[in-house]
Amino acid sequence: SVMNANYVRARLQETYHLPYTAPCMHECVFTDRYLTGYGVSTMDVAKRLLDLGFHPPTVYFPLVVPGAIMIEPTETECKQDIDLFIDAMEQIAREAKEDPEILKSAPHRSKVRRLDETTAARKPCLAN
Repeated sequence: SVMNANYVRARLQETYHLPYTAPCMHECVFTDRYLTGYGVSTMDVAKRLLDLGFHPPTVYFPLVVPGAIMIEPTETECKQDIDLFIDAMEQIAREAKEDPEILKSAPHRSKVRRLDETTAARKPCLAN
């Protein structure tokens, strides 16, 4: 997992802001700093990853890193799958610059579209 996290870090460090330059352990943390100028947030990246077939990484944690995107590839992830994830993250960064509305309105392919997360947390619907 350490090798995989450092591989992701090395591949994405030019695309996403890296708040810490030291080698990482089992996780790497990026921020949305390079995307906010286009009106795109960490949550937009996470929602767009759903469209591209990936479960989003941990977002907004650690709390000391504004706009954090914490990626934790496991030791069982193969290089091919990690490369596909990296390609998706690079695509999202390009979309942020070229057509940010794609990200701000994501997810597009899930059964449920973007939710009001505050209301969902305060008034969860626990029955169908």
